[in-house]
Amino acid sequence: MPSDARTTRLVIVESPSKAKTIAGYLGPDYLVEASIGHVRDLPKNADEVPEQYKGESWARLGVDVDNGFHPLYVISADRKQQIAKLKKLAKEVDEIFLATDEDREGEAIAWHLLETIKPKVPVHRMVFHEITRPAIQAAVANPRQIDQNLVDAQEARRILDRLYGYEVSPVLWKKVMPKLSAGRVQSVATRIVVERERQRMAFRTAEYWDINALLAVQGQVEGPRQFGATLIALNGDRIATGKDFEPTTGRLKPGAAVVQLDEGGARGLAARLEGQNFTVTRVEEKPYRRRPYAPFITSTLQQEAARKLRMSSAQAMRTAQRLYEEGYITYMRTDSVNLSETAIAAARRQIAELYGERSVPPEPRRYTGKVKNAQEAHEAIRPAGDTFRTPAELAGELSGDAFRLYELIWRRTVASQMTDAVGNSISVRIRAVSTAQEEADFGATGKTITEPGFLKAYVESSDDENAEAEDAERRLPNLVKDQPLDADELNAAGHHTSPPARYTEASLVKAMEELGIGRPSTYSSIMQTIQDRGYVEKRGQALIPTFIAFAVVNLMEKHYPRLVDYGFTAAMENDLDSIAGGVHASLDFLTAFYFGSQKAGEDDEIARAGGLRKMVTENLGDIDARLINSIPLFDDDEGRHIVVRVGRYGPYLQRQVPGVSEEQTNDPSNRVSIPEGVAPDELTPEKVEELFLGGSGERSLGEDPQTGVDVVLKSGRFGPYVESGERRGSLFRSQSPNTLTLEQAIQLLSLPRVVGKDPEGNEIIAKNGRYGPYVQRGTDSRSLASEDQLFTVTLDEALALLAEPKTRGRGAAKPPLREMGADPATEKPLVIKDGRFGPYVTDGEYNASLRGDQTPENLTIEQASEMLAEKRAKGPAPKKRAAKKAPAKAADAAAKKTPAKKAATKKATPAKKATPVKKATAKKAAPAKKAVPAKATASAE
Repeated sequence: MPSDARTTRLVIVESPSKAKTIAGYLGPDYLVEASIGHVRDLPKNADEVPEQYKGESWARLGVDVDNGFHPLYVISADRKQQIAKLKKLAKEVDEIFLATDEDREGEAIAWHLLETIKPKVPVHRMVFHEITRPAIQAAVANPRQIDQNLVDAQEARRILDRLYGYEVSPVLWKKVMPKLSAGRVQSVATRIVVERERQRMAFRTAEYWDINALLAVQGQVEGPRQFGATLIALNGDRIATGKDFEPTTGRLKPGAAVVQLDEGGARGLAARLEGQNFTVTRVEEKPYRRRPYAPFITSTLQQEAARKLRMSSAQAMRTAQRLYEEGYITYMRTDSVNLSETAIAAARRQIAELYGERSVPPEPRRYTGKVKNAQEAHEAIRPAGDTFRTPAELAGELSGDAFRLYELIWRRTVASQMTDAVGNSISVRIRAVSTAQEEADFGATGKTITEPGFLKAYVESSDDENAEAEDAERRLPNLVKDQPLDADELNAAGHHTSPPARYTEASLVKAMEELGIGRPSTYSSIMQTIQDRGYVEKRGQALIPTFIAFAVVNLMEKHYPRLVDYGFTAAMENDLDSIAGGVHASLDFLTAFYFGSQKAGEDDEIARAGGLRKMVTENLGDIDARLINSIPLFDDDEGRHIVVRVGRYGPYLQRQVPGVSEEQTNDPSNRVSIPEGVAPDELTPEKVEELFLGGSGERSLGEDPQTGVDVVLKSGRFGPYVESGERRGSLFRSQSPNTLTLEQAIQLLSLPRVVGKDPEGNEIIAKNGRYGPYVQRGTDSRSLASEDQLFTVTLDEALALLAEPKTRGRGAAKPPLREMGADPATEKPLVIKDGRFGPYVTDGEYNASLRGDQTPENLTIEQASEMLAEKRAKGPAPKKRAAKKAPAKAADAAAKKTPAKKAATKKATPAKKATPVKKATAKKAAPAKKAVPAKATASAE
């Protein structure tokens, strides 16, 4: 411990890794310790509520809503030991510096530390946006006080989220399904994904045709001789393209003055143009100029990390957090595109060194952010320091995701200060007259880049995988008006309109940002929350809403529309920003939201309706659970309504006959389970018919000739199966419900089959298991080569198989099912193996099971890389702790496992109401038998 003869200072940061880095920049008079994240939060359940508050009506919420919305804060169980350590250190130093992150949440953590430790020595707030020696030393030399406005805003956000989650979630339990949750931003994010899926479900494809021509310049020319052109007009009328069709009907939009060619029309026109003269009718050349992209903010970093590096939002932010804490980049939660003068100077120097003086613009570039209420005083995400280290210089220090993300940030930052990309764009129009005297106009475009400028360093990616890259060139021959051309090829080309693309994490973050929903610190957690809650599933990069998500959004839209209104949610963010700016008081905001207000504005429907509490209690009886959990699809050819029902045991299809009783509608033949992996937009009339015809209702195949009992084809949660009396048998993978015969069904019902007995009298059985066919003797088993062998394998063949060395099981080496090659992300070799729970892909360190309809044969290396990246992002699985014998100690151990919640912030009302807060933090929580509804816990948003 430092000597008392000199001044000692305690610096408190959030993470141990940050503490280690900062300690290296400060002298021996500084102790650097970590709070290990948040130290206090609202109680998560009844066990965390202090004994003196258990009888209070508001204890369930953890917020005294009737007395100024005072929060009840408790120290997280897994932080008590660290807090005790910090309290001890606080008594042994002369000053304390609270060096938590510079955003609102960091400000709140600093305030919670101050309220919890209660130091007797001077306390300073120390802020920095990068962890470098100069930045840390400057932060120590220029401390400030805690910004109470930021603390109030963060506390209001936490209370708001708790009220929303704890009041709305129980409605979902009663009307949809237990264990569901609602959240101020997670519910809105879910609605965005559901709305996109609804658009896809309503989409009707349209077919349209045009003609692709391969034209050639006559004679000898410099450069390209041939170029492609597309039919754009016929007799002066524009040829229809995808944008001319209604997405919900597949018909041309009303008033569209276009020509829709079908296959016959396009092929006929192409034939009539064969051998005709083609002539250039117009050549337009314009200068091309593209400005650089702004430096990264949190949302754009997540978007580009997803597009270029295939990282999830959570993975990108974890990697960025590591880079920040180790001093490689500036703070990664920001919505500002500003760069400091130091950073601009560093970028311009590096551009001159690496790309030449011509790539440095005469004046530094300044950017204006498009994000509402962006905190412009902060900086964009950039390499740390006043001299940027190139990726090459860090090749020995960084690797894997950290190196790739640093390189991405470095390139984007440097490119943002480079010259424009310039060149020329050319538009050419060509005409030919068919043998039927039809005037056909073709168009072609070209682009050449004469000065790449910033494109030397960085090219932004697009969510549209078919979009042309910014640095791509399309070169055309030198063409002039009236120039004759030859048509080397004329090919009719058919096209189909496509539904709007599903959201990815990147595009969903972009949509939320454009709507003003959420903030940089919450995007990643929202992406994770909607997946963890079972509202959204990932298929590759695409986000697919579950049927439960449809039911939840149905309820919210019909009965609490304001709570999932995009404009209202964005307005709440603006209100919180106003609190942070000291413009509005948090108490007024929370009172209007929860209790309502007579002074509410025209747009504040919740306040005018009496507030959240009244809304969720008085309207509960009006909610028809059956209607909420029904998703209408369409009417089939027989006029029956096809509806998806969200049931207790999963979603299922139901056929409703108009005018028929409920009892008849519930007949098993009118119901069918929806197999796992079927997305909502895939429930087309053809798919629905296939599910019902495949036996998902019930279809009799005939009587078993030996027993006389009916053999029925059914569909269960795990696929189609046959049933006769007490016997059941799943269909083979190679069998289709549509073509299954009675004889095949009887064969399936004969399994498992007794093959015979070995010389010792042990029975040998042929079975079909989850992972394929096999023969079994006691606990010993061997796989069969095909399902057909279940009926044909003889006793001698089975004995021979069982005599072979075991290739499956403990200690047995098993050859991979497929070798895929190098992972594009890590360059590690990827192989697909067959494990205890089915096939999985592995890079030797991480494993990922194949999903849904993925097979070892059809899995692509890109899919495999992404699956492993997700596993890698989650880190190694936590080791299980052995249960302690003493009941009291076991309870303590359970408490230690409870993760810390996000910290809330300071009270927005008079100080005399602070007593509950202080008592709650000082007194140890007593155990309680009656549980507070923990499942309603509000998410971070």
